[in-house]
Amino acid sequence: MNERRKMNLSGGVSTALGSIGALVAALLIGGIIITIGGFSFVDVYAAIFQGSLGTQNGILLSLATATPLMFTGLGFAIGIKVGIVNTGLEGQLYMGGLTAALVGAYFPMPSIVHVVVAMLAGAIAGGCVGMLTGWFRVQFGASEVITGIMLNSIILNVTSYLANVPLKPEGVGSPQTEQILETAQLTKLVPRSQLTSAIIVAVVMCVLVYFMQSKTVWGYKMLAVGLNPRASLVAGISSSRMYLLSMSLSGAMAGLAGAGLSLGLFYRFIEQLSNNLGFQGIPVSALAGHNPLGVIVSALLFGVLKAGATMVNQSTTIPFEFVDVVQALVVVFVAAPAIITDPIRFIARKVKGRGVKNSAAAE
Repeated sequence: MNERRKMNLSGGVSTALGSIGALVAALLIGGIIITIGGFSFVDVYAAIFQGSLGTQNGILLSLATATPLMFTGLGFAIGIKVGIVNTGLEGQLYMGGLTAALVGAYFPMPSIVHVVVAMLAGAIAGGCVGMLTGWFRVQFGASEVITGIMLNSIILNVTSYLANVPLKPEGVGSPQTEQILETAQLTKLVPRSQLTSAIIVAVVMCVLVYFMQSKTVWGYKMLAVGLNPRASLVAGISSSRMYLLSMSLSGAMAGLAGAGLSLGLFYRFIEQLSNNLGFQGIPVSALAGHNPLGVIVSALLFGVLKAGATMVNQSTTIPFEFVDVVQALVVVFVAAPAIITDPIRFIARKVKGRGVKNSAAAE
């Protein structure tokens, strides 16, 4: 048992160091790109962290921005556990957001019950879309990457039509659904801020999923399928069942992200509900090493970067998009760590070889 704990600790430290290295490399290269663009990367980063952490409003915005990223990052991490790349998080988020908004607007209930039922409805809707993606893989061998992207396109177009035509209230200009009832609105943790009780749900879900993956039989089965589907089948573990379960749970997390936006931020479903928050869950999960607890920290970090860039962009000409560049670089470096480690090893060998030569010459 002690040996196993040591191995787990060693693996966790290695993953953490790899994630830190990927983040540092991404920030450095991002700084180079900012410099090429004519800005001082030191001033830019200082302004971002000052904007996101230097004031109460900045901190609240950072936490609010991190909330949906926790959900989508957790959703991606769940899929990766069984070897599935869930690219359909964006569509699952939209389906969850629309369903929660409809339940919140058209099904009156007592206050606390209404919020819980609307959130659960959003989770179930997102989970159903995720399960459909898993079913395509299990039944037809279809790549979940392709089907997820295609379902994103279908769902975004269908929800856009619904928000523009049949569900759009009379006299309203922008595409949206009816405003939800007050009983379905998520609680604001701080008045006049975007931070809602959804962040508590997100943290709790990360903890529960971590416990499920590390302490239960279901978690062991998911890990076994992810490491070797054929060997797990020989051991009596159904990979098909694990695929469907994992994709349902993954989609449910994205659905909760959409429900949180509809019930806590916009109080309705809108056509532009998400700015690629589903896809942004990928770098969040990657930076966390696909660890549910790590997702909390990773999402907070990206929340700080995005919130800071938003606030800085309002008062300066610094482009907001460079944060997306940093996110993409994180994925690249986590997926291909040799990009970082190989140059370091090369330099270390050169330095070591030069040191040996100098010592030999001194003798």
